[in-house]
Amino acid sequence: MHIMLLFFSFIFLLFNSSVSSRPYHPLDPLSPLEISQVRTIIRASSVGKHNLTFQYSGIDEPYKPVLLSWLSDRSNPTPPRRALVIARSLRRTHEIVVDLDKGSIATHRIYQGSGYPMLTVEEKGAAKALPLNHPPFLESVKKRGLDLALVVCEVFTVGWFGEKKTSKRATKIQCFYRGGTENLYVMPLEGITIVVDLDEMKITDYFDRFVVPVPKSTGTDYRASRQKPPFGPRTKPVAVIQPEGSSFEVNGHSIRWTNWNFHLGFDMRAGPVISLASIYDAEKQKFRSVLYKGHLSELFVPYMDPTEEWYYRTFFDAGEFGFGLCAVPLEPLTDCPANAVFMDGYYAGQDGQPVMVKNVFCIFERATGDVAWRHTELGIPGKVVREVRPDVSLVVRMVSTVGNYDNVIDWEFKQSGSIKVGVGLTGILEVKGVEYVHKDQIKEDVYGTLLAENTIGVYHDHFFTYYLDLDVDGSDNSFVKLRMETRRVTDSESPRKSYWTVVGETARTEADARIQLGQDAADLLVTNPNKKTKLGNDIGYRLITGPAAASLLSDDDFPQIRTAYSKHQVWVTPYNRSERWAAGLYTDQSRGEDNLAVWSLRNRGIENKDIVLWHTMGFHHVPCQEEFPVMPAFSGGFELRPSNFFEYNPTLKMMPPGPINWSNCNTST
Repeated sequence: MHIMLLFFSFIFLLFNSSVSSRPYHPLDPLSPLEISQVRTIIRASSVGKHNLTFQYSGIDEPYKPVLLSWLSDRSNPTPPRRALVIARSLRRTHEIVVDLDKGSIATHRIYQGSGYPMLTVEEKGAAKALPLNHPPFLESVKKRGLDLALVVCEVFTVGWFGEKKTSKRATKIQCFYRGGTENLYVMPLEGITIVVDLDEMKITDYFDRFVVPVPKSTGTDYRASRQKPPFGPRTKPVAVIQPEGSSFEVNGHSIRWTNWNFHLGFDMRAGPVISLASIYDAEKQKFRSVLYKGHLSELFVPYMDPTEEWYYRTFFDAGEFGFGLCAVPLEPLTDCPANAVFMDGYYAGQDGQPVMVKNVFCIFERATGDVAWRHTELGIPGKVVREVRPDVSLVVRMVSTVGNYDNVIDWEFKQSGSIKVGVGLTGILEVKGVEYVHKDQIKEDVYGTLLAENTIGVYHDHFFTYYLDLDVDGSDNSFVKLRMETRRVTDSESPRKSYWTVVGETARTEADARIQLGQDAADLLVTNPNKKTKLGNDIGYRLITGPAAASLLSDDDFPQIRTAYSKHQVWVTPYNRSERWAAGLYTDQSRGEDNLAVWSLRNRGIENKDIVLWHTMGFHHVPCQEEFPVMPAFSGGFELRPSNFFEYNPTLKMMPPGPINWSNCNTST
């Protein structure tokens, strides 16, 4: 078998010699051929002799200085093409770097610390099928008077709650009923605890502690075909028209739109990865760097029910489930407008074979009728001067459905130089079955809102943490807080008593840069202290923060230990290639020993250095009846906005798009 694998590896490398020599961008995600090549190389090695599972595969990015050197002079050697694989074999976690240029394993080590890699689609499928053949569970279903054929189960990670010894790689299973509806999440089977050993793939613990009514299915089906009168008013069709085609170009994974250039990659953990975003400065006649790399680093979703069947529900959607792994194909004309261009994504399945996610990204120009800027001048006698620029932007979108929630992720590029990051939360609330049918019956804390009969929507949080390696016109940057300070007027000639002014503080160490929003008024900027505008101002980009909720859990609570960074919404660290995932590389059952807050305790210098900005958008979610049985999208976002980066408004000389000749529409001024 080993000889055969070596033979096929040799044939594969011969077949793909043209592929390895083809031009590619060093940050391109692994292609299907490369994913297969990685699988062949690893399976032919000693580690591939045993029951090997691929938990993560992605590019092992070149060292930043090497890549920047190559970008500045393409005559330099192309950075080596490597893949990072995290695999499981014989209950051990393997970190393997494969050199795709040489067709061999470059490094291999066995991880010895706490925590496990993210779950695969295949092992989740195997685990959630186990209860359906487990006699005690069959008895529990029968006791509740339910039809086993309509029972569906899902996998829930178990977290960590102070265990001293290394625990088994395990998961818990929650089951639901779909009798009368396809909205299975609103009909949970409460009182049952099922624990599965993922390495052995068997049920190790089973408890059925109590029975409460399964919530009714009436009115819970969200499909349009199942709705009954009376209906709400219907809008007339709305179309997006671009008679001359789109204004952006997609070349592989590189995208060019008006004054923006950037690279778009897909990662099975992060989802969309934006790299090398630069903007053209007409005054300087060149592209200037803004964002070296940006992506979602973690999404922490802790639920606030401490009871036996719920306390462990403190999920890390990127590190445990894979935010990109949970990406769903986007539907034209519904998820994305008619003018959208779609891009597929690929990841390695549990067996190492490439898996395609069709239409994982859509890219489109957005023109919603908003104004980029305008002014009407009425002060000139006998004359009115009016000038308006419509707001047109470019959007990259992905949707990740992690269990019950659908997370809509947008990266929006604006001609003004801003990058806006948006999130939309929709899907199905995670609900708890209870005996109550009216709020007046509730006498104790039920940890949520009564949404329907026998149905509690449990309180919870959403903390979206973004990794933002800003390179503002170069890699050496500083983090500056501009505080608004009230001052008294001492000049007796003024009738004013007070005013506010700006006091700038440059953070010198990581401790200086930890920000709890809302404590004081401040603008937060990443500046380049080595470059100034013609007028002498430090060039920079301002972080306009998103929803500012911070964790309310106690510091000694185990989920909070694992996500200690969630009490500050802004962190700044010096660039470190290994520090990318805010909750640590191995998040499943992690113990808080490797995360953003721990790294920052080193209190490294960050002034005039290559730095990374981390921003957490936080939502405290108190469910309400309007969010049942399906939740209207709840949106938030943040903005990276130029601050003295340009000499003047960069959209001043960008001419508005030409008019569209509508056969049934006349305009006059």
